[in-house]
Amino acid sequence: MRARVIAVGYLIGWGLIRWLPERWGRRLFTWIADAVWRREGRGVRRLEANLRRVVGPGPSEADLRALSRSGMRSYLRYWYEIFRLPSIGPRRLAERTEIHGADTLFAALESGRGVVAALPHSGNWDQAGAWIVGRGYRLTTVAERLRPESVFERFVAFRTALGMEVLALRGGPPPLPVLVDRLKAGGLVCLLADRDLSSSGVEVTLFGEPARMPAGPATLALRTGAALLPVGLWFTGKGWGIRIHDEIEVPDEGDDRHRTTAMTQALARAFESDIAAHPQDWHMLQRVFSADLDPRRARRAARPDRSTG
Repeated sequence: MRARVIAVGYLIGWGLIRWLPERWGRRLFTWIADAVWRREGRGVRRLEANLRRVVGPGPSEADLRALSRSGMRSYLRYWYEIFRLPSIGPRRLAERTEIHGADTLFAALESGRGVVAALPHSGNWDQAGAWIVGRGYRLTTVAERLRPESVFERFVAFRTALGMEVLALRGGPPPLPVLVDRLKAGGLVCLLADRDLSSSGVEVTLFGEPARMPAGPATLALRTGAALLPVGLWFTGKGWGIRIHDEIEVPDEGDDRHRTTAMTQALARAFESDIAAHPQDWHMLQRVFSADLDPRRARRAARPDRSTG
């Protein structure tokens, strides 16, 4: 029954929300965000725990609660916008996008090396994908398999319609060989990279604490020679901000495991700067810091990583 309710909810979202006047739609999703925030459920409590790491001990609990309210509004804004995204044309997307460092991205793509764009769960990453597709580039990404299956299939269809190639993280052919092929052909691969979904990530320092981040972006850059570019995302009024950071260079010394860890740590530092500037737009309602992980998963994650050999 729960799966059916979720599936119907997504169907309504994609089928009806785009036809609502924008003012009404934004008000509706703000109301939903405030209702969820007031309940202080598990996701809201986790968001506040993560945001406390970002802002430090200085702000009061009242300030933190206000920030988490803004965070929930930002998170629901993401959902509202993806339901409307198919009806927003490339020109309107371009007009509403504030881009910093675009030349870095375009130069890397035009060089033919391939690009791994690593993004946090901030702002609207689907909008960022639609923006780059609107500039004439094709991108490949990996999606976590959602339940029920009909919702996952709808997300794949949604992103495919925007011009993206979507590979399933699990439950299908391994995505790594395809990603390697795309990068060696000079393509663009976009990966959400601020939360490890496996036991093969690497431990980094994020906002002064140990955290697990996926090794995939750095591993792909090492194996293919592609440029690894951190990307920051945030909301601006009714538009979006995108920041393309400088390329993360491959260390001159050390084996692949050492290089992967060093590059992922550099990625974490880039994420820190953008998240700290726009903490309300970091949609991290899950565990990301090592101290919060399930003990059994933490033990698995601490084992030597053999995926980057």
